[in-house]
Amino acid sequence: MNRGFARIGTDIKLSDPVQKISIIPRRIAALGYTMQVPTENRFLMKRTELLNKIASLLGGRAAEEIIFGDISTGAHNDLSRATEIAKSMVKEYGMSNRLGQVYYSREKRQRFLDLGIQETADYSNATAEAIDEEIRAIVSGEYARAVEILKSKRSILEKGTELLLEKEKIEGSELRDLLSRQSAVGSRQ
Repeated sequence: MNRGFARIGTDIKLSDPVQKISIIPRRIAALGYTMQVPTENRFLMKRTELLNKIASLLGGRAAEEIIFGDISTGAHNDLSRATEIAKSMVKEYGMSNRLGQVYYSREKRQRFLDLGIQETADYSNATAEAIDEEIRAIVSGEYARAVEILKSKRSILEKGTELLLEKEKIEGSELRDLLSRQSAVGSRQ
């Protein structure tokens, strides 16, 4: 549900602005899309920005749960991307309070050099379990945040859904206009 992704993307500070949402399938694996474009070129990202990106990616899954009371396979790519960001935060960027400022990732090797030799990790099984738990905690925490944001803005989520079903595409300016109109209505009540 791209609209959930877009709703999160427009609600979270330090998140790239939503430029377009579509429910028109474009590829075999893409049943629609939400396009977020950075406002500036960046080579470094803060921990907060990465967490916001994870929450944004999980917005579609959260919207399905809220609106339909069930989830689908539609969030496959978003789940993969959110998990990879969390994994990088823990294993490569030292952004885990629990595991500290340690680099746990191996250097990536070219496939043609892979001779089928199994390498052992540079850390214990206990550390591997802690890494897995920390990745899961980050993704779960950001999913809970996405659900909380969407529940607090449910009327906007529903209006956006109606508009998207009617038009099949919403430009970023239309989404921002809808959000400002709905926020104005909510503040008058």
